[in-house]
Amino acid sequence: MKKTLCGTAVLITLIGSLALFAGGCSKKAVIPPDGGSSASGMDSGAGSSGYDENNLASEGTLDDPGRTGGGSMADSASDEYKRLHGRCSDNLFPIYFDFDQYGIRADMTEVLVKNAEHMQSVPGGAIVIEGNTDDRGTNEYNLALGERRAMAAKQYLIDLGVDSSRIQTISYGEERPLFPGMDEESYSQNRRDDFIMQ
Repeated sequence: MKKTLCGTAVLITLIGSLALFAGGCSKKAVIPPDGGSSASGMDSGAGSSGYDENNLASEGTLDDPGRTGGGSMADSASDEYKRLHGRCSDNLFPIYFDFDQYGIRADMTEVLVKNAEHMQSVPGGAIVIEGNTDDRGTNEYNLALGERRAMAAKQYLIDLGVDSSRIQTISYGEERPLFPGMDEESYSQNRRDDFIMQ
């Protein structure tokens, strides 16, 4: 009887420990923006960040910092500025990514061309590309995704003629959200690369 009682106590302790361990290692739910499953290919998503090919030309987002393609998240000048500039240095602009993706979107190529042109106009200037994600997924996953996003932008700039020795990358993952909201508009603004001149 004493052996059975001891064995039961050990079994209960073991089950309790496993439950605590499993609960502590659980992953945050990753919820795609439209309720579907995340795709491995690139979505167009052109309107989600306030940048799309038409807005760049017609609303002057790259040439006129006072105007953006705008979202409905907030109307303050501070939010408009954050949407256009992220945390970028002067004369540089952020690029945005689709949910759970790190490929450069077609509507972001013009932004990267402008950033490369600015870098070419500042000989010897170094840049840090900061990769960011929204807060869906684990910290580890988001740090890796932010790094892949920064590396994709780095490779694009290199392909445009920027010397690779002038470019560093860092990932902040979900740790530095620009917009704190828990809605798709905020998420879309937090999925970005910022470009910081050194």
